[in-house]
Amino acid sequence: MECQGKGVRRDNGDLGRRLRPELCPMGILSLLSRFVTLINSAQSAGDLESALVQICIELGFQYFALTHHVDILRAGARAIRLHNYPNRWADYYDSRALGVSDPVHRMSHTTRVGFQWSIIPDRIPLTRNDKLMLSLGRDQGIGDGFTIPANVPGEARGSVSFVNATGRPLPVDMLPVAELIGGFAFEAARRIWGVRSLNVNPPPSLTDRQRDCVLWAGRGKGDWEISRILDVSEETVTRHITHGCGRYGVNKRALLFIRTLADGTLTLEDFLPG
Repeated sequence: MECQGKGVRRDNGDLGRRLRPELCPMGILSLLSRFVTLINSAQSAGDLESALVQICIELGFQYFALTHHVDILRAGARAIRLHNYPNRWADYYDSRALGVSDPVHRMSHTTRVGFQWSIIPDRIPLTRNDKLMLSLGRDQGIGDGFTIPANVPGEARGSVSFVNATGRPLPVDMLPVAELIGGFAFEAARRIWGVRSLNVNPPPSLTDRQRDCVLWAGRGKGDWEISRILDVSEETVTRHITHGCGRYGVNKRALLFIRTLADGTLTLEDFLPG
């Protein structure tokens, strides 16, 4: 089956001719299959870089970045890092360890699906330094992007981004393809880098009973009330919450609530009265 009446489009002269089967299901499946084969056949970082450059061109992007969210100068070769950003911007980014605080990265820690950078100010609070970083990026030609979270339990968080230069719109019709390809690309990078346990910042976790105690405390219950609800002693409740604080490295219950909300251990809905 062919996509009749669709196919070749012309860009503004910089990318030449490329296939755009955006409204043809069979064309999309064929495109995905070819891209996945290309990525899975990569045996080195150079192979994967070449594959992603080709994919960017065909989808209508100019840049890509596939990375762990770490201070790359400290993590070194252990961390996944692959991109084709302008060298000047990459040097600025690395010298200031922005991989840890980048608002794009922080946004990717709050969702499981791909997102356009343009929505970030509406989703997470931006600091003065965040706004400065985004402004400097635009000055260096880094415009809007689309980021796919790649967070593997027990490993440093990561993501894959497809980006266009300042003033160049994203190929919105190709974002679903980019989201699927991003997952395959990050998995290929894990294979090539041999990454399985880059515990730069191992995530804390609560036991089921600790979580129950924090949940009820977050709902406004005191330790005695929680002990009656869970059928344990008041001292046990206090101990569970204290140990939970220890696991998160905080010394106040309010901070523990915030941390469990931030990492998804609990949600706002959990704290609402039943």
